[in-house]
Amino acid sequence: QVTSFQGVAVRSLCTSSSHEHPEHGRLVYKGNMAKAVLGVRFFSYSTSVFNLFMMPYIILKTGIGFESLLIQAAFYGFLGFFTFVTPITLHVLTKGYVIRLYYKDEMDTYTAITYNAVLAEKATVFHQKDVKIPDITKMFTTFYAKTKSMLVNPTLFPNPHDYNHLMGYDKSFYFNLEEEKEAGERK
Repeated sequence: QVTSFQGVAVRSLCTSSSHEHPEHGRLVYKGNMAKAVLGVRFFSYSTSVFNLFMMPYIILKTGIGFESLLIQAAFYGFLGFFTFVTPITLHVLTKGYVIRLYYKDEMDTYTAITYNAVLAEKATVFHQKDVKIPDITKMFTTFYAKTKSMLVNPTLFPNPHDYNHLMGYDKSFYFNLEEEKEAGERK
């Protein structure tokens, strides 16, 4: 919005963030590597597409050819491996990286925003009771939302209570001695 103040143009910027989504709830987490993940995946996709379009031209113009069909298959397989496997691997490793996480108090639901395969934002809605913590620490998983693995950095939550509630650490701990005694007797 541009207004004039004593003959000088003054530009005022809107203070609302583009990440505010009242339908998702309150923003409780924002990943600091979102731009890096998007950039690396975009670069990988673009180099793969460039490779697909340029390799036939380069091969035809330079006259690179092999007599043996086996050597040709190995050469093209090697090129195809790096053309397709790198973007697929990056997608598999980063598909659970949470860009933003919203929380709705009244419904006790979370909305995790991640990138899908075509680099568009994807919203996953889940309840706090759907959160499962893996028994063994995994490299790219902090928790599971239903069956989808999610990766967050606990230190990036502005309010530690939000992280504790997400992971279920704020629930009272109930330890049933009789169940433990029966389980021990069965062993």
